[in-house]
Formats: sequence, structure tokens, C-alpha cells
Amino acid sequence: MTTFLRFKDLQSRGIVQNWPTLLDWVKFEGFPPGRYFGANTRVWADDEIEAWVASRPLANNGEAA
Repeated sequence: MTTFLRFKDLQSRGIVQNWPTLLDWVKFEGFPPGRYFGANTRVWADDEIEAWVASRPLANNGEAA
């Protein structure tokens, strides 16, 4: 069974903090566009979000590997 996440769930997981960033990621970074469950309700499949996060390069924190 697929678990669906709303925007507030993406925020609480620390994935994204605001809509403008999310929309930029959809347009330019390959973030899943989500699905509409209603006129003002967009959701994302948890497995799609996990795959997108896993595909992202790790942040460079200045330490040598």
C-alpha cells in the first residue's frame, strides 16, 4: 500500500521548507510533481520522495572523505 505525503509532511521531514522552492525543484531538479486528490490537495508518494532524496548528491560539509 502506498503512503501519500502532503506538503506539511515534506516540511516536517526537513525535505523542503516553502512552496517556491518545491515548485523550482519540480521544474528544474526532477522532484516528483505529485498528484491532486482534490482541487487544493496535492500529495506525493512516499516511495517517489525517498527515491528522489536518495538520488541527490550529499552536501559537501568541507571534510575530506
